[in-house]
Amino acid sequence: MIKFLDLQKINAQYTSELKQAAAEVIDSGWYLLGERVKKFEGDLAQFIGVEHAIAVGNGLDALRLILRGYIEMGFMKEGDEVIVPANTYIASILAITDNRLKPVLIEPDINTYNLDISLIEKNITPRTRAIMVMHLYGQICWNEELNLIAEKYHLKIIEDNAQAIGAIYSQFPQPFNSSSSKHGKRSGSLGHAAAFSFYPGKNLGALGDSGAVTTNDDALAETVRALANYGSKQKYINEYRGLNSRMDELQAAFLSIKLKHIDDENQRRRDAAEYYCSHIHHPSITLPNVSNWKAHVFHIFPVLCSKRDKLQQYLSENGIQTLIHYPVPPHKQKAYIGYNSLLFPITERIHEEELSLPMSPLIDFQEIQHIITTLNNFSY
Repeated sequence: MIKFLDLQKINAQYTSELKQAAAEVIDSGWYLLGERVKKFEGDLAQFIGVEHAIAVGNGLDALRLILRGYIEMGFMKEGDEVIVPANTYIASILAITDNRLKPVLIEPDINTYNLDISLIEKNITPRTRAIMVMHLYGQICWNEELNLIAEKYHLKIIEDNAQAIGAIYSQFPQPFNSSSSKHGKRSGSLGHAAAFSFYPGKNLGALGDSGAVTTNDDALAETVRALANYGSKQKYINEYRGLNSRMDELQAAFLSIKLKHIDDENQRRRDAAEYYCSHIHHPSITLPNVSNWKAHVFHIFPVLCSKRDKLQQYLSENGIQTLIHYPVPPHKQKAYIGYNSLLFPITERIHEEELSLPMSPLIDFQEIQHIITTLNNFSY
């Protein structure tokens, strides 16, 4: 069986370093809010190209804390609106409603599966305070129009960067073999603030749950850091009704080790994706549309197929594990029953047809060849 993602194999590359780091943390006697968290925060901020990185408990908390920070700073209040893609993982929506804000769902661009920026302006109201962009599947959702809209209406742009760490945005499309990776800005530094998830299956994965917030806003960084620590800047002095959302020293130590290799691992993902795109030829399968290869890190390699369930079963029978990202869109979930009657046909088509092929920095040529041959022989 070709696994969708072999986490054991990925982490085995760094076994000796990870075990040494774990032993050092255990022996230190200091397990929270220590030097290893500070080191990882500094490493991440430098890598992304921002002034501040705040390590938190998970990616959902990172989004919740950004929005809560803006509320505490007086920029938002209950009932204000946040524009968000309809085609996203539900965490994007949960963070908004958890803060008693109103999500305004926008259809995706069928070519990228990301929020259709051309639809934003007509959905702005006097209550709109922010635009949340999700860099879905690892592809950056950004252009200069988005920036201009935010400036025109004085809106915050929040990046849900859970899936795209290391992706680089440039105004100009870059081909697959571009050598200009140093020109541009990384996802997580494009908007006013960004949320990261280091869930084990992410491109940069911890060995447990972890997340982070990045920003160049000094006041927001200070507020988020306090909110994540029970609302406290000084022990036993609580300025806010905060959360307990802190990355532990073990995860920080593990992530500092793995962060050093993220660009190389992302490039290996691109290599696999490029080979998929060049060799899968099947009339019923729609491949990702990639105009800027450096802006995509292929956390997921999604294809669309109107016979998705049949295709998934066929691949399983041929020893290929696949997943669906995601079978039910947020507006059709029971958790948001009040939105169930809303119609987002592009979003719904994606959720009905999307299938994620195996993708990993360690997927080998023979595995890719077997997947491609099997796909091209699919009888529909």
